[in-house]
Amino acid sequence: MMAAAPGQPAGRRHIVVDGADNVATLLDTEEGLALLAGGAPCAAGIPFGHKVALRPIGAGEAVIKYGVTIGRAIRPIAAGEHVHVHNCS
Repeated sequence: MMAAAPGQPAGRRHIVVDGADNVATLLDTEEGLALLAGGAPCAAGIPFGHKVALRPIGAGEAVIKYGVTIGRAIRPIAAGEHVHVHNCS
């Protein structure tokens, strides 16, 4: 689990389980924050438990969570963007 370190800007708490993951799962309800803990971008408004792209994901590329492919991007997904049924199948 990631939380902001002392001296870093506040950001969304999240979890990344595997080094291959290209999405993180959000662990808080701070939907107004536009950063992940650690400073990476995170779109505002993403609900608790949903996924955020850790890096750009190309159309057709695997979406990887917990080290497992959970779907494919149906269009390009920017770093920090909400990853859900509207852009992942």
